[in-house]
Amino acid sequence: MQIINEEKIFADKIDEEIKIEPKDWMPDQYRKTLIRQISQHAHSEIVGMLPEANWITRAPTLRRKATLIAKVQDEAGHGLYLYSAAETLNISRDEMLKQLHSGKAKYSSIFNYPTLTWADMGAIGWLVDGAAIMNQVPLCRCSYGPYARAMIRICKEESFHQRQGFEILLTLSKGSKAQKQMAQDAINRWWWPSIMMFGPNDDASPHSKQSMEWKIKRFSNDELRQKFIDVCAEQVKILGLVLPDEKLKWNEETKHYDFGEINWEEFRNVVNGNGPCNKERLEARVKAHEDGAWVRDAAAAYSEKRKSREQKAVA
Repeated sequence: MQIINEEKIFADKIDEEIKIEPKDWMPDQYRKTLIRQISQHAHSEIVGMLPEANWITRAPTLRRKATLIAKVQDEAGHGLYLYSAAETLNISRDEMLKQLHSGKAKYSSIFNYPTLTWADMGAIGWLVDGAAIMNQVPLCRCSYGPYARAMIRICKEESFHQRQGFEILLTLSKGSKAQKQMAQDAINRWWWPSIMMFGPNDDASPHSKQSMEWKIKRFSNDELRQKFIDVCAEQVKILGLVLPDEKLKWNEETKHYDFGEINWEEFRNVVNGNGPCNKERLEARVKAHEDGAWVRDAAAAYSEKRKSREQKAVA
């Protein structure tokens, strides 16, 4: 009887838009779904630092270096917010990192593509961060309180990242012929992986229906993907460039852009660890974690030492 009451209280809170908090009762599957989604999100922020950090020393101006450093630092902060949110669900950060390093846990497939030119920093900002914003703004209304609150600040910073990327592409598009071609090439390579970021089509997405019923998600994969394509199809006109899709065309009847077929075989291949940079990204992440062990050990030792001093002072 107690379980039934708890389930009803939980369901009523979901219906009434009352946030579920860490100490509230929740179904095991709700908890597992959140752990999977939030930890995957956190992993994506941390691994996502790698493709861009690669260009910090090669940025063309001091201003570009400073803004790129700031962006990479933001991504690290996002990962920390999200790991902290996931920890409220009774999973340790060590366990989440073990899952990432072993390959058990996934991160966004987009970060397994190489960054070949400076224009890629623009394409990542405009397209990748733009897709992230489209996905993440609805998460500010997620039914789980700690996740929703973390997303408010993250989305504000991601919005800046998106503008930064668009400005890089806009500058290149107004430059020399070679610079404009560099920008177009970057868009050509990042466009399709970006629209894959929304995940499989709705009929092939195993978690979407339940996540929407629990109000973890507010929109389906296909709804968000369509909205993103509609926005980008208009923004690219400002750049004087094109999106690499011959079938992209405004549909007066639906009031949306029609678009070509997504290569889901490529998507599955990258998700399953066989993308251009999967091995490289994971090895870099594991190495960074191992190389940073002494910092964690030193911090833990200092914390214990400080705690011992405080205890002695009280005694």
